Amino acid sequence: MVMSNGSEPPDRPTTRVIALLNQKGGVGKTTSTVNLGAALAEMGLQVCVVDMDPQGHLSLHLGVDGETVGETVYELLLEPEVELDQVLVKVRPNLSCLPSRVDLAAAETELAQDPDRHRRLQNKFADGLRKFDYVLLDCPPSLGVLTLNALSMAQEVYVPMQAHFLAMQGVGKLFETVGLVCQGVNPDLKVSGVILCMHEKLSTHVREVVGELDDFFEEHRGSPLPWADARVLRPAIRKNIKLAEAPSFGQTIFDYAPWCPGAIDYRKLAERIVSGHLEQPVPASTDGRATSPGPGPGKVMVEIDLDTPDEADASADDEPAAASPDPDPVVAGSLSVEPRSTPEDLDGRPDH
Repeated sequence: MVMSNGSEPPDRPTTRVIALLNQKGGVGKTTSTVNLGAALAEMGLQVCVVDMDPQGHLSLHLGVDGETVGETVYELLLEPEVELDQVLVKVRPNLSCLPSRVDLAAAETELAQDPDRHRRLQNKFADGLRKFDYVLLDCPPSLGVLTLNALSMAQEVYVPMQAHFLAMQGVGKLFETVGLVCQGVNPDLKVSGVILCMHEKLSTHVREVVGELDDFFEEHRGSPLPWADARVLRPAIRKNIKLAEAPSFGQTIFDYAPWCPGAIDYRKLAERIVSGHLEQPVPASTDGRATSPGPGPGKVMVEIDLDTPDEADASADDEPAAASPDPDPVVAGSLSVEPRSTPEDLDGRPDH
């Protein structure tokens, strides 16, 4: 195990702690956590990604075997003497990981009677949080002690999803869950946005769903709800076979295929997350390449080509895009969320 090292710089700004959450599996949550983290690290930012899922897919994606690495998130949550630095693994320049293993599933029952069970992770980060510019938490696809530990510590929630009708309905339920967490565990938590994964922009159905999401967020702009400032984050992450292949080599998309469509999309999205320009085009320099606002002393500026062709033109190995939009429009339905007025016992809620 390689330990994270060094003291926090005196001028480090407040750490952004982001939970990536979706109660549906297979939507690109772990892929987004890993590759956003790697993109931020590539920009010179100090990043920690936390594998809160007992499946350990984030760890494997980064080439870390949770069964043999030593201490993991399980020991960090369950054993009082285990400190954050004992678990941190330096996996890339500027990028550290808190790995997971299958035993983490037992934490749900082992912590069930602990009155401080929701804040175990937050407490372990108390002295080390400001070593990082960003902490990204990969949540399991269920609402239990592990997810609540992540949401108790997080400031923001990003929701990776596919732009499909049923996925959109699931997002409505997820927002209700975030509302309950705000009432009972973390009143400062907010939803910052939706990350569109495996995106196929030529589909009429996909465009309808994205339009519904945009309308939903605009309708609640300025409300007191946790998603009042949320939006559909741009760019969407195009469907790209390279993103599916990279984890089998224990690599990020920037290790495996650094200029494929998926890598370009995650770079753009990371730049806009840092700059705050999530919908507007990234300002272009005089040579036509996009740059973000300066990341500060000691940081690395990443240049992005905004004129990259769509996936069908950019990668012959990927699945071809549809030749034309669907001939008949598909009505996507509407998204509505009515948060409950009083908190429930969150541990008693069934997994979704």
